[in-house]
Amino acid sequence: MKIVLASNNAGKLAELQTLFAPLGMTLVRQSELNIPEAEEPFKTFVENALAKARHAAQLSGLPALADDAGLCVDAFGGQPGVDTAYYATRFGYPKSDDNNVTALLEQMQGIANRRAAMVSTLVAVRSADDPEPLIAVGRVVVQITPERRGTNGFGFDPVMYLPEFGKTFAELPPEVKNANSHRGRAAQAMLALMRERWMDTASARPAG
Repeated sequence: MKIVLASNNAGKLAELQTLFAPLGMTLVRQSELNIPEAEEPFKTFVENALAKARHAAQLSGLPALADDAGLCVDAFGGQPGVDTAYYATRFGYPKSDDNNVTALLEQMQGIANRRAAMVSTLVAVRSADDPEPLIAVGRVVVQITPERRGTNGFGFDPVMYLPEFGKTFAELPPEVKNANSHRGRAAQAMLALMRERWMDTASARPAG
C-alpha cells in the first residue's frame, strides 16, 4: 500500500518508513507529489495532524499519514508545543533544528526543573473525507541536558536525556531510539490500529 506522508522532513520519513515496513507500506513524501504544505492554524497536535493528513489525501487521492510532534517543557507551561519547529525564530534565530537546540539551551539556563515531554501524534486517513481517522499518540518524558550529547537522530535528540537508558536520544542506536521514542511509540500504536481497522476487515466478518 502506498501512503502519502504529509511531511517534507527527511528524518521523519526515514524513521517512519522503517517502522511501517512490517505492514508492507511505502511512504511517499508529499513534496514528491508536488503537494504543498498544509496550513497548521491549531493549538493542539491532533488538530494540526488531522488537517495535514486530509490536505495530503485530498490532493493525492491516496491514503495519508501525518505526524505533528513537539516538545512540551514543564518550566514553560507546556511550550513550545505545536510551535516547536519555529522555536528558534522567537529569539531571532533562523528556523533550523540546530538553532532550536541552541535557543532551548539558552532559555533553560539557570532553570532547575529540566523535565519535558516529547509528544508525537500520528493521524491516518483512507481519504480526505474519512469519517474515522486513526489517531495514535506517543509520549516520552525526558530531562533536558545542559549541553548537546551524541550525533544520531535529528531535532532536539542531542539534549533529550532518557533516565532509563542514561543517554540522550542522539546517543542511542537508531533501532533502540525508534523503539522508545515518542514517534516510535505512536507508530507502534498506529500499526496496531491499521492492522485492526484497515487490514483485518475481511477476517473479522462472521463465517457462513
